[in-house]
Amino acid sequence: MNAQKCFITLLVLGLLSCGVSASAQDAKRESQLRTVHGVVLDKAESPVANAVVFLKNTRTNAVRSYIADEQGNFRFSGLDPNADYELHAEKEGAKSQTRTVSSFDSRKDIVLNLKIDKKKA
Repeated sequence: MNAQKCFITLLVLGLLSCGVSASAQDAKRESQLRTVHGVVLDKAESPVANAVVFLKNTRTNAVRSYIADEQGNFRFSGLDPNADYELHAEKEGAKSQTRTVSSFDSRKDIVLNLKIDKKKA
């Protein structure tokens, strides 16, 4: 019985150390991920509410979108630091210039504001 208890204790300790190692690796990976955020503005520097911001991973061509809040704020988190991204905003047919986030940019928190020229009615 003593040998069996010892074996079970060692097995449990082994499993726990694997779990700690895996979560340490996950935490390290998450700490390397990047975030891009900013504000969508019009020509007069006023926030553009409900603009759609598109983020494209240029390596995979995967596109994510975000609808800006009432103050024009947008945010993309969990971005691969080894990929380049392109982003732009659109609202009612008007579009901002495309901005690029380079994999050579080592910042983890990137602020990019996007300007939309609203179409004249």
